[in-house]
Amino acid sequence: MSAFSDSPSLTLAAVSDQLALAVEQAAHSVVAVHARERLASTGVHWRDGLIVTTAATVRRDSGIEVTLPSGERVSATLVGRDMTSDVALLRLDGAHALAPATIGNAATLRPGHLVLAVARLDASGPRVSFGAVSSVGGPWRSWKGGEYTRRVQSGLQLYPGFGGTPLVDAHGHVHGINSGGLSQQFATTIPAENVERVIAQLQATGYVPRGWLGAAMQAARFPDAHTRDALGRDGGLLIVGLADGGPAARSGLLVGDIVLSVDGTDVHEPHDVLDALERTAPGRTVTFELLRGGVRTTHTVTVGERPRDAGRTGGRGRGPGRGSRG
Repeated sequence: MSAFSDSPSLTLAAVSDQLALAVEQAAHSVVAVHARERLASTGVHWRDGLIVTTAATVRRDSGIEVTLPSGERVSATLVGRDMTSDVALLRLDGAHALAPATIGNAATLRPGHLVLAVARLDASGPRVSFGAVSSVGGPWRSWKGGEYTRRVQSGLQLYPGFGGTPLVDAHGHVHGINSGGLSQQFATTIPAENVERVIAQLQATGYVPRGWLGAAMQAARFPDAHTRDALGRDGGLLIVGLADGGPAARSGLLVGDIVLSVDGTDVHEPHDVLDALERTAPGRTVTFELLRGGVRTTHTVTVGERPRDAGRTGGRGRGPGRGSRG
């Protein structure tokens, strides 16, 4: 018979103590980030005086302060932020005795694993949300356009100020940072490996350059069987809008064009084009196969660099983006 069934109260007490120890360990590297009006958010001391938090919670470029686990409030400099992936990087001003997080690997998480979000909003000590991993999946792209190596969602409640909290396992290891802005239904974690990739780019250039077309597209289905049979497909991507002076407009794409493929890869949904841009550096050319006026043709487009504020509106279209939690 298992130890759990023999003495459940002792086992539950041991689990409770272990989770408390995990919070204590993780809290040594968790700080409060004062980078917006009124409410602080949470950040993680990743290493070497570098603090990682969510980009959506960093609302100003200067005058940023951080409350350390000791209760001391110190100044920090914004290294850079990437609204698309929802990662911001700060550097503490001066030297401070602050433990770095113990970084884990999100690939080891499974549905049912107990996890914690450890927050710090002021000098009063850590705050915690408790839950379980609800799902783990493969690569995915958020509605903001961010590309992630794996989807990790949990039943954690992200209370106000919990944006940027570490996802902590029962051993105190940090598997990523939590964002409420990537999903409207679940707490979603930006895996540690993605955080590493983004902060390396932010350290190098202060931002993450991404390809940009300046074209709004939506999936469209061909209404007649003749067209479907002739093209060997059901539809493509209809261009419904072009940014004035954007790469697509300058290259001669037109509203009403139907995009069939990009560099020989068929496209069916807008994220297919985003995937192609993720692999294409600004300044490179890509070949679009189009249906224009019922005639199949090709067109070469020089990819531009996405405006740095595009991520503030989700990088799609001209209207305001959907809101973020945390």
